[in-house]
Amino acid sequence: MKPWMIVLIVISVVIVASIIALYFLGKRAKKKQDEQQAMLEANKQNVSMLIIDKKRMKLRDAGLPQIVLDQTPKLMRGSKLPIVKVKIGPQIMSLICDEKIFDTVPTKKEVKAVVSGIYVLSVKGLHGKSQSNVPAKKKGWFKRALESAQEKAGAKPLK
Repeated sequence: MKPWMIVLIVISVVIVASIIALYFLGKRAKKKQDEQQAMLEANKQNVSMLIIDKKRMKLRDAGLPQIVLDQTPKLMRGSKLPIVKVKIGPQIMSLICDEKIFDTVPTKKEVKAVVSGIYVLSVKGLHGKSQSNVPAKKKGWFKRALESAQEKAGAKPLK
């Protein structure tokens, strides 16, 4: 057997083994996520709150209780999360918002929210017009350069 064939066989075995390992790890992660989602759904409740502020900030800077920081995996402590500062009754607290609804959450408004523990699942406007308009995303460097090149060429810009 030639040496390049042995190298090719070893590389293919490593690739197949890593694909199998990723399959089983993904399956386990999906099962864990489904259990957590079921727990959130079981503990949800409707709350009326005034949203003071919303930001993406690190977990340790968010002002969450110490027990939350202790239960968080070490890799997650450095990542930024969508945090919403709210007033529920006389109490001001910080809650973690769902990433899907974070952009649609209005600030300085009173809303009805579905909350599970310290996690905000959904928000509906209570008074006035609802702010469902999401601010337009900023265009990246590549998209701007592509549009300017198309304008110079006289072509129709992509949207």
